[in-house]
Parts: sequence; structure tokens; C-alpha cells
Amino acid sequence: MPNPSAPRNNGKQQDPALRRKNFDEVAHTFTKEEALAEADRCLHCPTHPCQNACPVGVHIPDFIAFIKAGDAGAAVSEIMKTSLLPAICGRVCPQEKHCEGHCVLKAKFGAVNIGGLERYAADTARAEGALKPPVPAASTGKKVVCIGSGPSSLACAAELRRAGHDVTVLEALHAYGGVLRYGIPSFRLPREVINKEVQTVQDMGVKFKTDVLVGATIKLDELLKEYDAVYIGSGAGLPMMLGIPGENGVGVYSANEFLTRINLMQAYKFPQTDTPVQVGKHVVVLGGGNSAMDAARCAMRLQPETVTIAYRRSREEMPARAAEVEHAQEEGIQFEYLVTPKEILQDEQGRVTGIRFTRNQLGEPDERGRRRPVEIPGSDFVQPADTVITAIGQRPNPTIAKTTPALKTTERGVIALNEKGETSMPGVYAGGDIIRGGATVLLAMNDGIAAAGRINEYLKGK
Repeated sequence: MPNPSAPRNNGKQQDPALRRKNFDEVAHTFTKEEALAEADRCLHCPTHPCQNACPVGVHIPDFIAFIKAGDAGAAVSEIMKTSLLPAICGRVCPQEKHCEGHCVLKAKFGAVNIGGLERYAADTARAEGALKPPVPAASTGKKVVCIGSGPSSLACAAELRRAGHDVTVLEALHAYGGVLRYGIPSFRLPREVINKEVQTVQDMGVKFKTDVLVGATIKLDELLKEYDAVYIGSGAGLPMMLGIPGENGVGVYSANEFLTRINLMQAYKFPQTDTPVQVGKHVVVLGGGNSAMDAARCAMRLQPETVTIAYRRSREEMPARAAEVEHAQEEGIQFEYLVTPKEILQDEQGRVTGIRFTRNQLGEPDERGRRRPVEIPGSDFVQPADTVITAIGQRPNPTIAKTTPALKTTERGVIALNEKGETSMPGVYAGGDIIRGGATVLLAMNDGIAAAGRINEYLKGK
């Protein structure tokens, strides 16, 4: 019988005093005993509210049932019916907003740790040699290219290959994974996990090519001559700027640049690696999302005296995952709420010396339901800083759109889709951050899977 009243197991973690000095993974995978106990809390609800809330429709109660039976291989096979990246999703998906947020046990006993169980199934099955990629259908003779190798393109490529198409993924950088690799630190998502998940897609027969920047190396129109359909999942790697005095000073980074230097170029190993990064004594990160948490936690591991996250609203409005905020606090990162940056201060050489802030109070809700920050007159103060990292959002790189006049975009620079999810160009589809301007890994995957279905229908009629 299930044991729903048993306490939720959040899993073991690396000690904060140790982990703030290294880039090793913070959270540990469940042991078999821990996984069995957590799986035993699941009621296998007949209405499956957790599954209904999953953007990619993972068969959650069914895969948990296989864990209960001690069969991690069957569990991960069940997950992979709809999601080919279980080890990644188990680690970085915001379960509290989706599956776990709708668990019937949440209010009284705490939601089943679905993310921890998904990770356990993937890691254990792979270690046991029981993780097998899906077998593609018979060849359709159709060729599709996916631009970018982030979660959206990986999901789309896997589904297209599952349907029997010849699929190629093009990556602008020298390593695969997109935002998974350059945006998420290894202490949250180890590089070997990304490598293994990409390998699963490769094992299905999807081909990968690096150092191909579509719009520069090759034009979209040229791809349409070689392939029957194109999927654009190139993400949103262009940082948004503050628009305040001093943001071009020495010591100001965008979160995109800072995280890419750390995660992709391994700047924390300099001079063993070629790319340096310097943070000085005092670091201030501007923003309240997951990228802000990642940047602050990376900066802390470079051993400054202080790291502070400054956010315009209160803790309740902060969009970052609760677990990431808690981890940041455990690691000694300070938080300054209800403040708006007005100017980045510099010395005679243009080096950052501090930030002038104005304090806020919360006003009426905005269009997204969050209360607007309203500045308090006369509340200015200066926060000392040697390094400022801006993490206030990102937008798509315009390279593809600028070199493809027929491809329509919105005022925000994202690719425009019609009510059927199609771009303005026949045979060209898009998803993930390139249409959203910024989203979670799971929503990006959902876009890729949905687009794969549309591409399948398009190719049937071609």
C-alpha cells in the first residue's frame, strides 16, 4: 500500500561550506532505498493531475510504478515515450510550477519528489546499461534540419527522427547543448549529463554539426534547398541592457557573457584554460530569475568577499525557482530587495566602483499580475561593487532574421507564428526562446515536440 504521509525526501546535498568553493554537483541522486521510499508515497491517482500539468506529458504515475517495482530501465523507457532528456529534466525542470505543483499530496504532506525520481530513473538506468534510445520508424526519405542544439531543437530532432526522417542538428558553438551548456552551471547540470543525453539523440541516428552559424556560415534560404523542412530553435542569446549611465564600464558583464565564460569556456580554471574572468572583492547581480541565481552562485565560487543579488520587487515576486534561491542563501549570497539601479559608478579609469540604487515600494499589479515597483523619492544609496552582472532578460540574436527578409518577426525580435504555429515561410518552423524570448527548458522542449508534429504533417503533404 502507498505511504503518502511519509515525509518528503528532498535528497542529500553537498555541504554549503564546501560547495561554494567548487563546481561539483550540489544535489545527489537518490539511493535505491531513498527512491523506493519516495516512490511509495505516490497514490497513482486515476486522474493523473501531475501528468496533466507536465508540458511534455510524461507518464508520471506509470514511471513511478516501475520504480516501485525496482525496474529503473522500464521507468526511464516510460519517461522517454514523451521526453528524451530525463536526466536533464529531472535536474533543472521547475517541477514546483508543473507536476509537483499539482500533486494531491502537496498541501498536507508535501508533493512527491517527481524530479528526484525522474533523475534517479535516468541515472540508474544508464549506469545499469538499461537506458535504450527509441527505435526510429522506417525511413520516410525526408530530410529535416534543426538550427541550434538546445532543449527545443534536441526535443524536435528526437521526435522527427522517431518518425523516420533524416535529421541534422546545426550548432553555432563548438559544443552541443545550447543554453543547457553555456547557461546552466555544472553544479546544477554536470557536463557529462548533457553529453550523455545528446548521445542518446545521436544514437537514434540524428546527425550533429558544430560551428555553423545560420545566417552567416549558411543562409536559411540555402538550407531550404537542401532540406524538406527547417526547425529554428536557436534560442535567445542576446542580452537585454539596463539603459542606465555607466553600464559600459570595466567590470560590467551580462549574465549571458559571464555564464558562457564560466560554463562553456571554463574560465574558473584560468590559466589552465584560455578564457579569464575577474570578479574583484564585491559582486552585485541585477535580476531575480534563474540566470541571476546561476550568475551569483558562479561568482561566489570565484571567492570574492561578497555577492549580492539586487531585485526590483520583493521575494514573493521573484521568478527564480525556490530551490535555487534557498541554495544561494545557504552559500552566503546576500539579497537586496525592492531596489532599482539608477547608475553604475566608475573611477577615472572607467572601472566599476559601485551602483547607485533607489529603494522601491510595491504598487498596483502589472499586466502579468505582479505588483509594480514604485520608487521612493529621496531613498538613493550606493552599493559598493567591483563587478556588476546584469541578468534582466534576453532576446533572440537577429542574425537569421536579418539575413532572411521573408521571415517575419515581432517588435520584440522573436519569430512570429500564425494561429497554426507556422512561420511566414513554408516549411520553416520555430520554437523555444526564439519565439518566447525566454522560457524554461521544459517549455522549450514542448515547443520542439509540438513543432515536430506540425513538420510531420507538413512532410506528409509535401
